[in-house]
Amino acid sequence: MEICGICPRQCKVDRKVEKGFCGVYDTPKVAKAFLHKWEEPCISGTNGSGTVFFSGCNLKCVFCQNYNISQEYVGKEVSIEKLSNIYLKLQQMGAHNINLVNPTHYAVQIKKSLEISSNLKIPVIYNTNAYETIDGLKMVEGLVDVYLPDFKYIEDSTASKYSGAKNYFEAASESIKEMYRQVGGPVFDENGIITRGLIIRHLILPGFSGESMKVLDYIKNNLPDDIYISLMSQYTPCYRAENYPEINRGITRREYDKVLNHFFKLGFENGYIQERDSASCEYIPQFDLEGLDG
Repeated sequence: MEICGICPRQCKVDRKVEKGFCGVYDTPKVAKAFLHKWEEPCISGTNGSGTVFFSGCNLKCVFCQNYNISQEYVGKEVSIEKLSNIYLKLQQMGAHNINLVNPTHYAVQIKKSLEISSNLKIPVIYNTNAYETIDGLKMVEGLVDVYLPDFKYIEDSTASKYSGAKNYFEAASESIKEMYRQVGGPVFDENGIITRGLIIRHLILPGFSGESMKVLDYIKNNLPDDIYISLMSQYTPCYRAENYPEINRGITRREYDKVLNHFFKLGFENGYIQERDSASCEYIPQFDLEGLDG
């Protein structure tokens, strides 16, 4: 953290005294910790996923649904010990897993918090935008059971325009290979809850079904066949999307079906699809510091 290079931004700032590109210092900042019922069925199950939302982000997505925490940095700073206690409290509440949302810029602190969580018996999910470094991922190897990357883009121009990350594909594609090396394909318990493995999410953007198909092509040609893919139709124009007319709408049924048909054409057999009514603001959590007291 004194010369921060945990993500591909390579800020090299001392985050003890200066904020990185991610917008936060080195003390973990959390906006919410609760039982999330709206993740993939193998993650939320019946009880919910013990989800911890971290503030800050190493991407600047103009359409971010969680912009309150990713770009406006709403949240509360907590100690490493407090973070560990949050995991244990969620476990006591019946969570199927600990779901670390947007963890990249806190990989060092998360590693420490998991190392002292000796009583944590449920799987740990690393829920990331995939804009990672190999070194950062190796730091949490053996502590993370499930990787849940959102593989956003394949074209540098798209990544640069909408997320301010021209080298996104280069970083994300290599990171996802490293995630698979660590945990392999998905493994489920007797109730269908994932206990280990990789699931790749992909959020389809309006007008970019062609790029989504290229993402699927890349996965098919470069990753093992036991990969699970979650094709998300939940895009809702938020934050600064109104400044980009081409993405200031939801995706159409035709756009989603085009990508889904390509999924099947490529021979994929494992994954999840979303109903289009998931593209609603009612599914965006209220970042009200729930679960951070006590």
